[in-house]
Amino acid sequence: MGKVLIIGAGGVGRVVAHKCALNPDTFQHITLASRTLSKCEEIRNEIKDKWNREIDVARVDADNVNELIDLIHLVKPDLVINVALPYQDLTIMEACMETKVDYLDTANYEHPDTAKFEYKQQWALDEPFKERGIMGLLGSGFDPGVTNVFVAYAQKHYFDIIEYIDILDCNAGDHGYPFATNFNPEINIREVNSKGRYWENGKWIETEPMEIKMVWNYPEIGPKDSYLLYHEEEESLVKHIKGLKRIRFWMTFSESYLTHLRVLDNVGMTRIDPIEVDGCKVVPLHVLKALLPDPASLGARTKGKTNIGVVCEGIKDGKRRKIYIYNICDHQEAYKEVYSQCVSYTTGVPAMIGAKMMLERKWYQPGVWNMEQFDPDPFMEELNRQGLPWHVLEMEPNETREVE
Repeated sequence: MGKVLIIGAGGVGRVVAHKCALNPDTFQHITLASRTLSKCEEIRNEIKDKWNREIDVARVDADNVNELIDLIHLVKPDLVINVALPYQDLTIMEACMETKVDYLDTANYEHPDTAKFEYKQQWALDEPFKERGIMGLLGSGFDPGVTNVFVAYAQKHYFDIIEYIDILDCNAGDHGYPFATNFNPEINIREVNSKGRYWENGKWIETEPMEIKMVWNYPEIGPKDSYLLYHEEEESLVKHIKGLKRIRFWMTFSESYLTHLRVLDNVGMTRIDPIEVDGCKVVPLHVLKALLPDPASLGARTKGKTNIGVVCEGIKDGKRRKIYIYNICDHQEAYKEVYSQCVSYTTGVPAMIGAKMMLERKWYQPGVWNMEQFDPDPFMEELNRQGLPWHVLEMEPNETREVE
C-alpha cells in the first residue's frame, strides 16, 4: 500500500522500522535514513535476521534541506516519518513541501539555541500544506500522541464536556546506571530544566522547574513522585477540547535522578550556550550527552514498566464523571520484540500507527493536524493490535489516586 522514508535511527527509529516491517500490507517499501549510516545498517540487519524483511538504508543530514530533497526525490516515498531531533522538524517539513510528500513527526519543533518548544511555527505551515495537497500529522508519539487520542476517545465515548485533564507519565524502569536518560539526553534535560506551565481558567500559569510535586498511585506500579512539567500536547488540547477548565502534565522522577541533575546544573554541565575550552567552543550539554549512555543501548538492561495515561473529569448527561485511560508497557517485553526499552517503544509504535492511519486513508486531509482532531477509534483499535493495549478505569467524581 505504501512506501515510507524514516528519518532517524536512534531508539525510536529502530522501533518504527521494526514495526513497519511487521505490517507489510501497509508498508510495502521501507527506507531508513540517518546522519550515521552504520546505525541504519545495524537496524537493517536486525530486521533481516528477525523478520526476514528487506529494507533500504541511506545517509542524510536532516539539517540540510537540499540533502533531504535529493533523498526524497530518490526514494519517492508516499510519507516521510520524522523521528530525528525536534530541532529538525522545520527543515524536514520544508523538504516535504518542496517535494509534495506527506509528513509525520512525534514531537513539536524546538529551537536548538533557546530550548523553547511550541507548535506555532508548524501550525503556520497549515495553509502551505493545504495548497500543495499534502498532510502533516504532528506529535504521533505517546505523549504527545496517544495521550491526545485518549482524550479524544474520552470526549467521544464518555463525556459531553471535559473540564479537567491530568496527563500522567510514569517510567518505573531500572537500567542500573547511577544516571542516564531514557531518550535523547539533550532533549530530556532541557525539558526537565524548563519552567513548568499549566493552563487553568483561560490562562497559562508558570511555575519554577520541578516546583510542584504530588505522589500518584499508578496501576500495577504503585506510588511514585510525580512533578508538574510543561508538555506540548497541553497546547493543542487547549485549542481543540471545548469547555476545558484546566490541563496539567505530570512526569515521575526518582530522587537519585534529581540529585544528579542538581549537581550537573550547579557545575554548569547543563548549559546550552557555548563556552571556550582550550581555544575550542563547546556546549556543556553536548559534552554531557557524549558522556552519558546512549538511550538506544539501555533496552537489554532495563527492567520494570511504564504507565502513561490521562485522567479526564467532566459532565455526561448532566452528571459528573471521571475516567482514567492508561497503557502499561514492560521494558523487557519491548526489548524481546524490537530490541528497545519502553520509552522508545511507546513513542515508535504510535508513530507507525499514525503512518498506517495516513497511508490507509483512515486519517487523511491536507493541512497540518494534531492527533485529537481525527476519529480516535481506529487508532485505539491499532494500539491493542500493535503491542500497546489500553485500560479504562471508571472513578468516582471525588476519587483520587493521589497519595497524601
